[in-house]
This record gives sequence, structure tokens and C-alpha cells, in this order.
Amino acid sequence: MSAHDPVTPESPEATSSPSFTQHSGHDNASPVRAGAQVAIIGGGPGGYEAATVAARMGAQVTLIETRGLGGSAVLTDVVPSKTLIATAEQAQETSEASELGIATSVVSIDMTQVNGRVRHLAQSQSSDIRDSLENLGVQVISGRARLKPGIDDRGRRTISVALPDEDAFNLELSADIVLLATGASPRELPSAKPDGHRIFTWAQLYNLEELPEHLIVVGSGVTGAEFASAYRGLGAKVTLVSSRDRILPGEDTDAAEIIERVFVERGMQIERRSRALSATATDDGVEVTLNDGRTIHGSHCLMAVGAVPNTQDLVLAEAGVETTDTDHIRVDRVSRTTSYRVYAAGDCTGVLPLASVAAQQGRIAMWHALGDSLDPMDADAVARAVFTSPEVAAVGVSEEAARKAGYKVRVAKLPLARNPRAKMQSVDEGFVKIISSRSGIVKGGVVVGPHASDLIFPLTLAVHSRMTVDQLSSASTIYPSISGTISEVARMLH
Repeated sequence: MSAHDPVTPESPEATSSPSFTQHSGHDNASPVRAGAQVAIIGGGPGGYEAATVAARMGAQVTLIETRGLGGSAVLTDVVPSKTLIATAEQAQETSEASELGIATSVVSIDMTQVNGRVRHLAQSQSSDIRDSLENLGVQVISGRARLKPGIDDRGRRTISVALPDEDAFNLELSADIVLLATGASPRELPSAKPDGHRIFTWAQLYNLEELPEHLIVVGSGVTGAEFASAYRGLGAKVTLVSSRDRILPGEDTDAAEIIERVFVERGMQIERRSRALSATATDDGVEVTLNDGRTIHGSHCLMAVGAVPNTQDLVLAEAGVETTDTDHIRVDRVSRTTSYRVYAAGDCTGVLPLASVAAQQGRIAMWHALGDSLDPMDADAVARAVFTSPEVAAVGVSEEAARKAGYKVRVAKLPLARNPRAKMQSVDEGFVKIISSRSGIVKGGVVVGPHASDLIFPLTLAVHSRMTVDQLSSASTIYPSISGTISEVARMLH
């Protein structure tokens, strides 16, 4: 739902979706001929998925990427972090296996091997993406690219490219369609400059050869919580600095409370309502100064304080591409910018900072630009997950947003501890929650527990297809299975 669609009491999820811009530039909708020239700047999920779609539709595609195929998502963000988290989960499960009657010795972590595997998998995934694109006939160019102002008499744009180790933009490409998919980078604070040795961004942690003795994580959003959970699972002492009353302020309140309780039970120190003013490397560690004057001493510090879009060097204003006050590129629900046949996808747009959203924005852009049928981006039906232990996954409208907006919704929730399969697996934390309209339409859902990122899918289908709780509960589930709780919660809303 866009910011300009009508909002009714039966659509409370509208209040929780990001605002898309209303297209006000040239008409990008007119299909271009087969064999159109497509230039894509950025090789992350938005870029490589767009390239795949365009190539399969017969376009001649050129993709320009600075670092490597997959972009930050594959090389320094999603793939590496989730690989690290998977290792931490194994370590956590091994250390807690005694509850199942399994005798275990002390878990030992070899960070050189752990991070070596992380980097190898990231590079392997990047290579697989390159092979796939090249097999489709996509031309991949390593370098930096930017738009050149103006269009020619055929409606084409020029892309200037600076090849590796060159400062000048000497290579020029002509394109009928341009997609900007340049992603975002970790936000850095002047008072806590990352050095890659003691003070890190999330992209710099994968060269550590030893497990941090005491990791201070500044920032309790998704990234901060995930890394705090992972390093505690690996055995490091962790202090999480949160400027809010609770961690994960953007997630379901009940879910955040469980994660915070589990963190504390596992020995994590949480500094609530504390803002880090600075982080300074010392001879043997790091000092983090808080706004109340206290200083926390640790061995390493992760600054997880948000991200900034990589849009500064694209020459957007001169090309007629509007940006927001935060330098994100304005797009509508089919990924159009305000400039003729220029599209954008991914974290540089600020719609939702998810690889899945970037990929879908890229696909939608090419379907639209090349004249195929499509469904515009529906941010309300996008599932999201926090890969802490346990995981948190959600889709659709949140309970808090619906009630704050004054919509009449019905909510049902059951703890996983009642589920027979969960009991067998010694799972005692987590729940399933479903939010429906008064007429029974599934509007949202939350799952907290092991593999919540997989279990959210039936609720995502329900939200996407506007299923009723009765339709959801009428589908059979395996006994015993965790998914059985989803059906049981839906029956509670009959």
C-alpha cells in the first residue's frame, strides 16, 4: 500500500508500511523494445536479481560493481553474519545439550577457522552469482559508476565508469534503462572511529583471529542484537549498550521482552537508556564512555548504529533523481525514481533494509521497464526476521501499530512451551502470535523461537493472500510439529 492509497479500518497494516513517493517524473511506463540496453549500478541483491530478470527477458545487460558480485549483503553483511550466527547456534546447542541427557565437554571456539569459513562462503556465493550472470550473457564490469546528466534524442542515458585503480571516469556506456542499486554502508561516529583492530563496524569483524574476551556492542537494534547474541553464544563476555528502554525497539514488544530476558539469563550485561558518547582504543582494549559519565572497559567494541545510503557520488541531482533528507533515493511502488527510465532498488532507497526487499525491488523495476506484468511492491506483506537466539520473525501489521492507530483487531498468542515438539527439543522460550481484523482476515503475525525465520512463511502467505483465520487453521499440520501452534492460534480467533 502506498502513502496515497485509501486507508480503511479493515487495513490497519497501512500505518506500519514505509512511505513510497508518488511518481512525478517522466512516464517510465512505456515498454521498450526487445534487446534494450540496461545498465545496473551495484551488484547486490537488487542489482543481480534485476540483471537476471532483464537478461532472461532479452535485454542487453551491463552491471557495474565496485567490490564484487553480491555486494555488501553477500560479502560483508547478510551471508557472513548469518554464517557466524549459525556457528554460534551450534555452540549454544552443544553447551546446553546436557538437558537432553547428552554429556558434553567444554566448547572451544577457533575464531581463525570460524572466520575463515565465513569469508570462504561469502566469496563462494559471490563467485556463484558471477557465474550465473555471465552464463546469462550479462556483462560485468568492475569499477565505480555514476550518472551523466541529460538524455539523448533517443531517450538514452550515459553512464560514466572509473575502472579499478583509476580516478578518472574514462569509460562511458549508453543505456535505455538504468537501475541504481548501490546499497548502504555502516554509519560511523566521529567520536568512535572504527579502526578494524579494537573498534569495528559489522563489516570488519570477520578478520578476528581470537574470540573477544569482552565485546561491547553499541546499538540494540537488529544488527546489534544479532551480533551480541552470536558472540555470547560463542562464549565471549558481552555488554550491550541500548539507548532505549528495551532492546529491539522496532520489534514486537512481547518478542523483545523474551529476547532481553534470554540475553540476561545467558549472562549478557545490558546497559539500558544509555547512549555511547565515544569509543577509544587503549593499549590492551577499548573504553566506551556513556552519557551518564560512566566508562565501560572491554577488549573490543562493535558500533552498530545504523547505515547510510551509498548515493553521494552518483551525481543524482544533476540527473533529476530526487533524494530524501537522509540521502535515500525516492522511489514509487514499481521502483521508479523521479527521472526518466531511472529506477532504484535496495538499501539506497530506504524502503526496507532487507535483502529480500532489495531483490524484489530489482525484479519489479525490470518487469516494469521492459513491459512485463507485475504486482507493485507491497511492504505490508514483507516478512522480516531477527537472527538472535531464539529468532524473531514477523509479518504484516504489528499489534502495537494497530492499537495505536485505533483499529479494532483481535490478537491471540500461545507459548511454544505448550507445543509437544518443542517439549521434545527442550524449547521453553518463544510464542506464536496472530493479529486479525474483526472479520477474521489475517493482518499480521509474530513467531519467536528456533527457526522462526522459516516458520513465519505460512503467516506471510496468509497476509499476502488476505486469508481468514479459519482458512489458515483448516490446513492440516504435522503432529508433532512447531507449526501446529500456528494452526492452534488461528483456531483461537475463530
